Amino acid sequence: MSNLLNTACNVAESGLLSVFADWKVEGRENVPPLGSVIVVANHISNFDPSLMSTSFPRRIWFLAKKELFKGPGKWFFPTYGAFPVNRTGSDTAAYRWALDKLAHGQCLMLFPEGTRSPSGGMKKAQPGIVRLAMKSQATIVPIGITGSENMKSALRVFYPTGRLRVNIGRPFSLPSIEGKPSAAVLQSMTDMIMNRIAILLPEEYQGEYRITSSASGNKVKSTDGIEIPATPQR
Repeated sequence: MSNLLNTACNVAESGLLSVFADWKVEGRENVPPLGSVIVVANHISNFDPSLMSTSFPRRIWFLAKKELFKGPGKWFFPTYGAFPVNRTGSDTAAYRWALDKLAHGQCLMLFPEGTRSPSGGMKKAQPGIVRLAMKSQATIVPIGITGSENMKSALRVFYPTGRLRVNIGRPFSLPSIEGKPSAAVLQSMTDMIMNRIAILLPEEYQGEYRITSSASGNKVKSTDGIEIPATPQR
């Protein structure tokens, strides 16, 4: 039932996007065809999860704020592929659910900023994504989203408009760490992940993770000083 509902929603949303919006997805070839994947993206609209589910070439699962799982949402969101998470503190059940999905070779969608950015620019992310990535050893696929910030209401899934771009970057993995990582190491790795997202975005969306061009012209330097191959923006 879950796969059927998710597929039906994606087909319907794809049709709506094709009719009402200027929708384009770059980099689908970067997605590993098999194996566990953590998909990370900037978060600028309630429409982002639906846009991601429709744009990504593999089935993806979500963690969503627990407040959505009321009334019809109590049935719809779990069937669609989401699990409730408590954003105000630790949530062991959500963490275990996420690890289980990754252990079975699934794709898990996370927005490391935790909440939508009201300005559209990237906010500082929390290190929870790093703990999950290190524990699961899953491949990470970064994505940059632009254009959806104008669709404030979740009801815009029925009428998506504007110039929507989904830029899928190259997959990568976190370096191995011996022992328990310090808070500084966790934050450094979190910044590494967010910089991979920032490189896929125009400057006005990069916010806290603004990047600068290097002398070579085909690389950029992130906020942590690491040079990353540039991905052209369209």
